[in-house]
Amino acid sequence: MFDYQAPNQLLKDKIILVTGAGDGIGKAAAITYAKHGATVILLGRTTKKLEAVYDYIEKQHYPQAAIVPLNLDGAAGHDYLELANTIESEFGHLDGILHNASLLGERTSLANYDPVLFEQVMRVNVTSQLLLNQALLPLMQKADNASIIFTSSGVGRQAKANWGAYAISKFATEAMMQLLSSELPNLSPNVRANAINPGATRTNMRANAYPDEDPQTLPSAEDIMPLYLYLMGNDSLHINGQSLDAQ
Repeated sequence: MFDYQAPNQLLKDKIILVTGAGDGIGKAAAITYAKHGATVILLGRTTKKLEAVYDYIEKQHYPQAAIVPLNLDGAAGHDYLELANTIESEFGHLDGILHNASLLGERTSLANYDPVLFEQVMRVNVTSQLLLNQALLPLMQKADNASIIFTSSGVGRQAKANWGAYAISKFATEAMMQLLSSELPNLSPNVRANAINPGATRTNMRANAYPDEDPQTLPSAEDIMPLYLYLMGNDSLHINGQSLDAQ
């Protein structure tokens, strides 16, 4: 496991957007960021799940979160622009984005892959990240320093049979992080971009991918949070363009 002890108020006064915040790693990250002082913007497609995370943060007396219900599969340019305008009017800037939302798609061969599902996975896992970055980068340029974290995968570094669109989308995620991180020093020197490979973690997506696996043998989403804190906080200001393993 990545070894990092975060100060209690590591993210004090920071505004952080988390996609896929209603479940799994996104939920754990949103709560962990709030616990360490951040105002978290919870983005996801299921309002009920986002409200449950919001309520938990409220009950813990962490900084009040905000909810943005948005289905990244059907979102268009104006939706991202509206999101940026809302964040600007409410907060004035943005200190971080955790690109966590992903679709697994089918576990089947490319020869049999449904092209409609392929496009859907790529829309959610890749295109939405591009559009979010384009819409929100001007707000991140207004921060003292800002961090963009992409979510990679082992199959985004070494493809494995029957991982289909998911593996391809994670290779694309790695490429987007590398491109963005190499462009940011000239475009926005106060913004950095990195990627996290969470590894095998006890989540619903993992259970769907490996239905015969005992989830109790895996670390929980909370267990892998040290790296998520490190890359979002000021202790990692010198880290840019890296793809790191959470465990």
